[in-house]
Amino acid sequence: MNSPSAYRNLPPLAGICSLDEAMKPGLSVEQCVARLKRYHYAFKRLHEIFVARLTAEPIYELKMAFSLHAHICAEHVAALRKRVGEMREPPLGLEEIPDPNLEIFFDEILAAPTTEELIVALYAKAVPALQAALENHLCETNPLADHPSVRLCRFALLDFANLLKYGAQAITSLTDAKRRAANQTWIGLLDECLAAAGGLDGTQTPSGNSVTRQHSAKPFQFDARPRRDERFPDPYNMGVNAEVFLYDEKFPPEPKTLMMFYKRLREIDVPEMMASIITETPGKPWDYYRDMTRQLWDEARHAMMGEVGFTQLGVDWRKVMINFTWSLALNTQLKPIERHAVLYFIEQGLMPKNGKRFEWEVGLASHNPLSALFQDYDWADEVLHAKIGRDWYLKEFSDAKSAVQYGDACWSRILMGWKQWRDDGLTQHRNWWPDVYRAACERWGVTPDPKVLAYATTYETVRADLKAISASA
Repeated sequence: MNSPSAYRNLPPLAGICSLDEAMKPGLSVEQCVARLKRYHYAFKRLHEIFVARLTAEPIYELKMAFSLHAHICAEHVAALRKRVGEMREPPLGLEEIPDPNLEIFFDEILAAPTTEELIVALYAKAVPALQAALENHLCETNPLADHPSVRLCRFALLDFANLLKYGAQAITSLTDAKRRAANQTWIGLLDECLAAAGGLDGTQTPSGNSVTRQHSAKPFQFDARPRRDERFPDPYNMGVNAEVFLYDEKFPPEPKTLMMFYKRLREIDVPEMMASIITETPGKPWDYYRDMTRQLWDEARHAMMGEVGFTQLGVDWRKVMINFTWSLALNTQLKPIERHAVLYFIEQGLMPKNGKRFEWEVGLASHNPLSALFQDYDWADEVLHAKIGRDWYLKEFSDAKSAVQYGDACWSRILMGWKQWRDDGLTQHRNWWPDVYRAACERWGVTPDPKVLAYATTYETVRADLKAISASA
């Protein structure tokens, strides 16, 4: 139907829908809020699962995907909390579990014992169920009266299209028909949970059947020890100190760019560590989790920038011994607030001219446009991260100086088992730098600089902020 008063056939109702569509009854505010709360709960639990399973997940690509998908979920949780608060809802009741069967559904996925079961449950069950609920909301609500919710649903569905595409390929790549058949009983349990809950959005008639927990019969325990796949053959290796090389004026910018790509890819350990802070720090406002997860995702992006940088240079990044010693040490030796303190201390150290600005200048001087671009955005991200630290860590202290000193003290308490790891046969701290530098020089068509080739400074007595430490026992 066209409005009789439409001017020169302009679209009615700001173009959001037709007059006929705006005339349908749609959901009441009460019905709308009940559904929004279920979406909120689902996004919140998905965020929890992506973060809690990231650290111990060995496959690099899944670590990166979980980082992104957690960030996406955190953003949608924040948007839904705001929307519910707009709809006559104080108190909001957003911390309540909307249905005990939904709780079991997500608890079971969180406790999935294998990567294969986890990704099937996430991307073939949970994400599609939430997608269907959002699509159903668009079909049943009044697009004019409930336009703010409609807009949120559409944004979420845009993100979910990418999640489902990634998840479908992950399932195809990492599972087979035999393995999926073996897990069918448990997958059926997830279906039973949704049926007993009346669907994820609660619009179906509940089955009335009781659901018995399987994997979640024993409460989930967060695994703080980082794990890596077989492409990381020497994760205890601390044989090449990137920072000493980077700040040594006698070395030219071209190989420094190579070392910066190593530093970026090595940032895999920051999401591994930040996931532990987020998971083990309950009771904060949601903005805390949203901001911390944004930083977690940024650090994953930085790691992938390193991966891309090596690929551009034609250097196999598997030859670079990317370690997990930092995340391992912080996750197993410090409390969550102490880990955050170390993170804050490092972030503040990156703000002066000899920090991220210097790395960007090295990228420019190297005449590698990709390096300069990546360092430009890396610098911008770190400015944001410093602000996140001020917003959520600094407020725990009376002044900024005390906060920085505490972070330095916490980092200084970390015991890196340099000698012990070597004596136990976990690593020989092999100097991998000459092989990687030679490979880059071959790509550049230049003869390796003997001084650069001979670089052999390790992390045994100098940590990443160039502060001297005593050799570990």
